[in-house]
Amino acid sequence: MYRSLFFFIIILFCSNKFNGYAQERPKLVVGIVVDQMRWDYLYKYQENYTENGFKRLTQNGFSCERTYIPYIPTYTAPGHATIFTGSIPAIHGIVANDWKDKVLDKNVYCTEDSQVDPVGSVSESGKMSPRNMLSTTIGDELKLTSNGRSKVFGVAMKDRGAILPAGHSANGAYWYDSKSGNFITSSYYRNTLPRWVKRFNHRNVGDSLMLLDWQLILSKELYKFSSEDENNYEGKFKWKNNVSFPYATSKAVELKDKKAILTSPHGNTITSMFAKELIINEKLGKGDEVDFLSISFSSTDYIGHFFGINALEIEDSYIRMDREIADLLQFLDKEIGEGEYLVFLTADHGAANNAQYLLDRKIPAKAKFLKEWIKSLNEYLSTIFNEEKLVLSYMNYQIHFDENKIDEKNIDRKKLKEYTISYLNKLEGITISFDMEGEIESTAVSIFKERSQNAYFYKRSGAIQIILDPNWYSAFANTGTTHGSWNPYDAHIPLIFYGKNIPKGKSYKNYSMSDIAPTIAAILQIQEPNGSVGVVIEELLIN
Repeated sequence: MYRSLFFFIIILFCSNKFNGYAQERPKLVVGIVVDQMRWDYLYKYQENYTENGFKRLTQNGFSCERTYIPYIPTYTAPGHATIFTGSIPAIHGIVANDWKDKVLDKNVYCTEDSQVDPVGSVSESGKMSPRNMLSTTIGDELKLTSNGRSKVFGVAMKDRGAILPAGHSANGAYWYDSKSGNFITSSYYRNTLPRWVKRFNHRNVGDSLMLLDWQLILSKELYKFSSEDENNYEGKFKWKNNVSFPYATSKAVELKDKKAILTSPHGNTITSMFAKELIINEKLGKGDEVDFLSISFSSTDYIGHFFGINALEIEDSYIRMDREIADLLQFLDKEIGEGEYLVFLTADHGAANNAQYLLDRKIPAKAKFLKEWIKSLNEYLSTIFNEEKLVLSYMNYQIHFDENKIDEKNIDRKKLKEYTISYLNKLEGITISFDMEGEIESTAVSIFKERSQNAYFYKRSGAIQIILDPNWYSAFANTGTTHGSWNPYDAHIPLIFYGKNIPKGKSYKNYSMSDIAPTIAAILQIQEPNGSVGVVIEELLIN
């Protein structure tokens, strides 16, 4: 009798169902990033959401309602890198979309790689890889744990949205080439496009979608949270003489403008269509190991930048995004099996209100052309140090000095920083500026220091951090909006886990974007990425 009981217990344990010690793992993990999705969008437009999209995730999954980005600037590339590495820019090295490299003495784009060739394109947009990212991703760790048997892919319209989440050892990453209208990759991953990608590209899906034009998906009276359709806060397409619906995106097809799809909901649709083709053709979720797919929906970011966050175009985009999520989940139910996959949904950053929109409502704000400050700062410094243009740029809200000139002229660097900080702190719109290198004491509050230091990487960062007043931002135009600050509108992001072994619920504890990857690692029972500094969200693991 005891012998039989012993073998029964062993069988239960080996089948991964013994007291939660070794839960069955999902067949596929899908990490969804909705580019520029503010946390409040989960609820702001929910009256017009279906039951099968965002509501399915929030009502049947686990939502971390207070998840924040732990660094500045809050941009696309560091957001994607941080989500999937569990690290911070100071460690994984992706400090911004572009940066000034002190060693190479040039500006560097986050995923540029001169050592690789474009595959599926002849343009420079194909010369990309994850080499500038220094730490592993959750996908990399899956590959290491499974001895290479897990399949890992990344898909997005933006190259950085596909490449950085997929990691170094991914089977592939695919992004959109706005010159050809095709999904492409680079020789970092493979030397030719798979036949299924060639077939997809041959269908010319982008033009087919754009020929449908962009009209409101619902009756106009149902849209309650947007500005008037015709207003002065929004950008204007070159092929349209106003900023109101409908948008004849078919005109972009006539003009052979393959880039136009980026600033339309059709960009999200083609991304979802490509991702589903990838799942089918690469047979994700069909093997013995856990597979991983990251999908970044880039068009919400392009639309937000162009129109601003209170535009009717944004409201319609998220109502449509809800339908895309619903369709994707239903596809996963059918292709992988309901309850057999794990999804997490988050964002790389949020966005600010358009400055003029706020001013018209008596709320302090300003879109500032910061180059004007740099010009006046250089003029001021030249009177003291007798050298022109000691400041090269204000890239990423940081002051970058001409390090070569400082060395050649033997300029006192600490004194230069002291004068720079003193000048900047007197300017309207600057809350405070401070030394990132720690030589000069600052009275800046801890959140400013902590979030700037979390992104400080000496070879790729400036010497002085600039913190602007709330709702001030760097911009070249008064229309649309941007992001990059520490403020909640930029840094408060959605985070939802849904699917296999995920309990229903919500948490109002403070969590960090860096907590996502170690939590997924804990769920999958694998090593967390090698630069991870996040904590496991234990509420997800307590059943």
